[in-house]
Amino acid sequence: MAKKEKAEYLIQAVSHALDLLEQFHGETDELGVTELSKRLKLHKNNVFRLLATLEARGYIEQNRVTENYRLGLKTLELGQTFIRQMGLLRQSKPILEALVKECNETTYVAILKDFNIIYLDAVETDMTVRVVPRVGSRLPAYCTAAGKVQIAHMSDEELENYLPPREIKQYTKNTVTDRDLLKKQLKTIAEQGYAIDNEELDVGVKCVSAPIRDYTRRIIGAVSISGPSMRFTDERLEKELIPLVTKAAQEISSKLGFQ
Repeated sequence: MAKKEKAEYLIQAVSHALDLLEQFHGETDELGVTELSKRLKLHKNNVFRLLATLEARGYIEQNRVTENYRLGLKTLELGQTFIRQMGLLRQSKPILEALVKECNETTYVAILKDFNIIYLDAVETDMTVRVVPRVGSRLPAYCTAAGKVQIAHMSDEELENYLPPREIKQYTKNTVTDRDLLKKQLKTIAEQGYAIDNEELDVGVKCVSAPIRDYTRRIIGAVSISGPSMRFTDERLEKELIPLVTKAAQEISSKLGFQ
């Protein structure tokens, strides 16, 4: 008897439930039955049954005021379990904390996933004016320091997969949307070993990042320092922040077996 492909074992109802959960991402906090039905191309009755099942298990909850649905606490519990299991975070946490003590700015660890970066962990500064941590958020790789420093080491063929297929979206006046210019910038980043986000995603926010490697020498993430542009002057970046972030990235890489 021939061995079945894994795709043949898929359960449609489970797939639909996961499709439903995945609609709650980015800035989408709440969704109603009608909108979910439209997005999933499923009948409202089917969507309601899926929601009722997920709600009973704590993965979805209903806002009794709006009657719309949002993610439940169970999804957070699963996410936290995933984070705890990752060696990257176990090794990086004390280094992020030490980094904040040295520069008093918010620090992050991020990975590359599905054409975006995801901040897995952050340690905040105690400064009044600061950048709000975006742990769990998906942000475009091409206009973030943590994203650029990871895709900079890709081949031209791989890089094409991490750039939007048609037009590159412009978030601020500093977002680099010209493909040739962006590739040139990425080449420089690969050579110097760090990347800077010069208000390319958010106006008034700057970030500097360096790559994290594991024992296979593969880049598996990035460490970043982020803060208001008024504090991230060229002089401070050059003399303090770039040396600090590259040192932190080397320390985390060393703990992961990188020689």
